[in-house]
Amino acid sequence: MSLNDDESSDIELAGQSKLESFLFSQELSSKVPFFTFQGDEEEDLEHFLELRTICLGEGAKEESNVVEVTAMNHQGKNISVPIANLHISCLPMVSVGEFELKAPVTIRLKSGTGPVTVNGLHLIASRAEESDLSDDDEDDFDEEDSEEISPIKPAKKKLKQ
Repeated sequence: MSLNDDESSDIELAGQSKLESFLFSQELSSKVPFFTFQGDEEEDLEHFLELRTICLGEGAKEESNVVEVTAMNHQGKNISVPIANLHISCLPMVSVGEFELKAPVTIRLKSGTGPVTVNGLHLIASRAEESDLSDDDEDDFDEEDSEEISPIKPAKKKLKQ
């Protein structure tokens, strides 16, 4: 399975949206040369795939293993980009930083037989409901705080006599 539900964390962003993250891992090989990452079709959720590392697995041959991703660009068109070219003798693993793509994303073993493991995070962004937002701010609100604050008046200049 590509998603480990037991490895998640929740982050609230500016009190308006909620971001959940789950570990993601997918092995590509000659038997499974591609994988398409898709989120749930719920309208209030956005799914992202944040790629972190790509590495050759045990049993990889002396060959070039090219991994490419296909995702939508800013114009709404699918674009394919090679993101790693791994070789067991010189580059068995690559860190791609925090390469974030919005679902759907297809990861393909373009050349080579693998196995190649692609790791990262499955991010789910959702709008926080009113009830989900923290009530701590309202609890700390005193009536004293509700008094109007008078504007600061500029200092009067002393006239020279």
